[in-house]
Amino acid sequence: MPAHFTPEAFKFLRGLARHNDRPWFEQRRSVYESELKKPMLALIDEITQAMAEFAPEHMRPAHKTMMRIYRDIRFAADKRPYKTHMSAWWSRRGMEKTSGGGFYMHFGPKECFLAAGVYMPERDQLLALRRWMAEHHGEYRAMTAKLLKPRSKSVQAMQTIDADALTRMPKGFPADHPADELLRARNWGLRSVLPAELALEPGLAREIIRRFRLMAPVVDVLNKGILSGVPASDRGVQRVVANRLL
Repeated sequence: MPAHFTPEAFKFLRGLARHNDRPWFEQRRSVYESELKKPMLALIDEITQAMAEFAPEHMRPAHKTMMRIYRDIRFAADKRPYKTHMSAWWSRRGMEKTSGGGFYMHFGPKECFLAAGVYMPERDQLLALRRWMAEHHGEYRAMTAKLLKPRSKSVQAMQTIDADALTRMPKGFPADHPADELLRARNWGLRSVLPAELALEPGLAREIIRRFRLMAPVVDVLNKGILSGVPASDRGVQRVVANRLL
């Protein structure tokens, strides 16, 4: 049966938003395991298997794709220990330890959120992407423009992710460069927001796969931009590592 969630999952996440502390969570850990973690792993696996057709380099075991529900509070002012949504990140093989381009999903009582692209890349990746954008901005804009238009009644237009752009052109690029907003960006990619209720339906994975398939070429070109800034010798090492992970 196609993976999806029950109303108990939303009930748990709403309760967690009101009682975000360890005692409350631990008393209901069995609910988390059965109503959230187990179906989430099944959903991830269903999506991952479909990626064999359009994103094979992003196929990873479900337990490595699912993100922890625990928040990193080491340097945060907000000390609440738990996230109030379930999330997953499909990184590119060979880039698991770095940023790279990938696919992201989270769901909660308010929305089902999908995104694909590069978010907060490391310094070297950021520079490589800006250099690539400087030369290929026309290609990138044309590719994303197609996805920013409504495709059908069932697949609405996507939006760009928050670019977190600089106010000025980064050092090394002319102020009047035609790739302006793409060079000032610190994140690149697309997002799609779906109704939260979709998480309760058997068609959940199908709708996510449909959108990830459309976004896949954008992820591919962004990773191409990153790898264009990697020395040939290092790319060879990355390929060896990737092959060992197959």
